[in-house]
Formats: sequence, structure tokens, C-alpha cells
Amino acid sequence: MPKYFKPIADNRKARFDFIILEVYKAGIILTGNEVKSVRLGNLNLKDSFCKVQNGEILVHGLHISPYSKADQNKVNPLRERKLLLNKRELVKLVGKVSEKGLTLIPLKVYFDGNWAKIDVGLAKPKKTFEKRETLKARAVKKEIDQVFKGKGYDRKD
Repeated sequence: MPKYFKPIADNRKARFDFIILEVYKAGIILTGNEVKSVRLGNLNLKDSFCKVQNGEILVHGLHISPYSKADQNKVNPLRERKLLLNKRELVKLVGKVSEKGLTLIPLKVYFDGNWAKIDVGLAKPKKTFEKRETLKARAVKKEIDQVFKGKGYDRKD
């Protein structure tokens, strides 16, 4: 177990738009100012995705706002960032992404000890009807919780 675990950002929209098949924990290469900005929570995972280029996995669209006390001109907030994985995991992911219909989506950024980590999900896009089913199930659960609220029943899901 790490000394501490501090979640920074979560990509909740990815879990709605994709079926997550597997989750991998990867390191991410950041500059010093980016690390300071991430510690403050100044990042956005909303439109980010991963691509395989030259046998490496790169994160595209991960927006890390510039650190306010640093030189603003040096680092592009939307630059590509390399992920660090074990060789075995990397080869496995490259093979699976080359299959039709699978993609890599960043799910969560956090600190594991002093190291910035990112959870990357191997995902398959949901169809429109699957998204509608998710919304219906969420609405039914909410309605049931409202009915039983205050009646002394504790729902445990």
C-alpha cells in the first residue's frame, strides 16, 4: 500500500460513454511545473484519449493548466504526454488496441506516494441504446431511493 493516495481528477463521462473492459495503472511523464499544477487540481480529463505511436502510449487532450507562479510561455497545456507501463503490459495493450473497436481512455489521475499516476481503461464504445438503458436504470434507482428515504430502510448496493 502506498503511504497516501490523493485522487486529483476523475473522468466520469468516460464510464458513461464506454464499456470499460480492463483498467491499467500507468505513470505519466510531467514537467516540474505541471506536477505543481496537478497537485492543485488544475487539470481536465474530459476530452482526453490515448494513442499508440512508435510503440509508446501517449495521452492526447489532457489539459493541465499552467502553474500560476511559473513562466507561462514554456509548456503547452494540451501537449502529448507519454505513459510509463511495464513492457509486458505495453505489448499487451498495443495488441488489444490494434483490434477493431477497442480504445484507451484515461479514467483517473492521482498521486501514489509522490508519483503522479493515471488509470487507463481499455474500452469499447457504448451504443446509443446502451446509454439510454444506463439513464433509465439510474432514474429507477433514484426513484426507489426517494421512496424509501426516511422510512428506516437502508439500501446497500
